[in-house]
Amino acid sequence: MKKSLALVMILTAVMVAAGCGSSKDNAQTTGSKEGTKDTTPTVNDVSTKDNTGQVKKIIVGTGTAFPRVCFIDENNKLTGFDVELVREIDKRLPGYEFELQTMEFANLLLSLETKKIDFVAHEMEKNPEREEKYLFNKVPYAHWKNKIVVAKDNKDDIQTLDDLKGKKVLTGATSAEAQILQNYNKTHNNAIQIVYKSGAANDTVAQITSGRVDATLAADFSLPLIDTQGKLKTTGAELSSADILFVFRKNDSEAQKLSDAIDVAIIELKADGTIGKLSKEWLGEDFTADSK
Repeated sequence: MKKSLALVMILTAVMVAAGCGSSKDNAQTTGSKEGTKDTTPTVNDVSTKDNTGQVKKIIVGTGTAFPRVCFIDENNKLTGFDVELVREIDKRLPGYEFELQTMEFANLLLSLETKKIDFVAHEMEKNPEREEKYLFNKVPYAHWKNKIVVAKDNKDDIQTLDDLKGKKVLTGATSAEAQILQNYNKTHNNAIQIVYKSGAANDTVAQITSGRVDATLAADFSLPLIDTQGKLKTTGAELSSADILFVFRKNDSEAQKLSDAIDVAIIELKADGTIGKLSKEWLGEDFTADSK
């Protein structure tokens, strides 16, 4: 495959990478391999195998409740944008073998910290709070913008977080959107009533349209995925924009090597159009182009 200058530069900077092997726990697992691993020699043949030449098993944490991103389809197969991207990256790294392990979104980062998984693939937004605790790879595989979401028939003039004072706003407990709300409340005397959800993503629509909560915050691409009947709408300007990356353990040399190897694979997948194609297939349009 013809490499761009940028790829060559990164390859020279990437350290000799070895795997981040981990033991399995009792959670639901599903292997990412669907047949014999591609053994075509690549630049990663040397950089991802350990000194014995053995392939490293990597446990990848993801979820099952994010429509079109990571979910169980009608054939009981784990699939979606993040899932299929992980499988494509796996094909580019002969020295690693990825195994997808599913769990509740709220448990992903804890499982990473306790070494039950080796990295997280769940549309994870990079923000300062997470950067303090976790390692992110350097090359984003998607970009998104967060906005306020309300019922389509909502007549209130809601444009900013100030307009949500005294209202109930639904969010995931460990989500980037929750961090936005929590940061606002720290300087506004807990003015917004944060409601932490525990159900599947599509429960958001029911809670907002029934009036149990007034709003939520969501990434621009995700609304049509969770609201297939068009009962909700975004309102106001974007609250934040962010790169989407994979999350690894911080201060872990093996995790850093894996992260570097994945960056190389992402650059290849961007160069040959694979990531853009996956985004259009699963998310409706290409959310993978550089944000700048």
